[in-house]
Amino acid sequence: MTANPGDRTPRLSETIATKIEQRILEGTLKPGDRLPSERDLAAELGVSRPSLREAIQKLVAKGLLHTRERGGTQVTDRLDAHFTDAWEQMLAGHPDVHRDMLEFRALLESQAAYWAADRCTDVDIKLLDEAHAALQAQYDEAPLDDCVDADLRFHQVIAEASHNVLVSHLCASLMKVTHGHISDNLRALHPRPHRWDQLRGQHRDIWLAIRERRPEDAARATRAHIDFVRQSMEENALAGERRAVALRRSAQATPPARA
Repeated sequence: MTANPGDRTPRLSETIATKIEQRILEGTLKPGDRLPSERDLAAELGVSRPSLREAIQKLVAKGLLHTRERGGTQVTDRLDAHFTDAWEQMLAGHPDVHRDMLEFRALLESQAAYWAADRCTDVDIKLLDEAHAALQAQYDEAPLDDCVDADLRFHQVIAEASHNVLVSHLCASLMKVTHGHISDNLRALHPRPHRWDQLRGQHRDIWLAIRERRPEDAARATRAHIDFVRQSMEENALAGERRAVALRRSAQATPPARA
């Protein structure tokens, strides 16, 4: 009797590879993270070290892991790299794409916030509380670079709390693509206390809606936040254009130096 290919029992290494791959998909293992030592990971999974090595090689062949000599095994950014590399170039060459990117952010992140409020576990709430507290602390005390990192972390925690792996990875990719623009926007808002407080309040509204499990309010607050970001970026761009015009006029009006 011929065996049905669908009845094939997977090799142990394939099962192990699937478990590690799942951790990468769900964000437990992130790009740049190093896998535990071979001894520790084999013990954690309850498998032999030769089977674990074979599983790791399968994931290296897929491009999900990278093994360095004497440097351990790290998670690659293959799931995100092709997206981020292409769109970073597009944004650099086509500034008008920024508006489209923000529209997509509003769509994606409002849905992420909705699902996070609907699906979050107690562990997710704890992580969200920590991310929000860290962000609020950075608003008051930290250098702006640290504030940008805390802002990105807050939004990524929400994406992961949505318990949708595509949403989580897409949000992470978008944050990488727009990191520089977010940083520029925060630098422009920082000297304006009223606008800075508005930003702080928006993050608080999102945080409270999720932790109180109010999906509609979480989505609405997120859309309002992204719209605020869009308006701020447009204002900053317009102010930059006006300054450039003023500088050109000033240069034109300056009389030439005498010989």
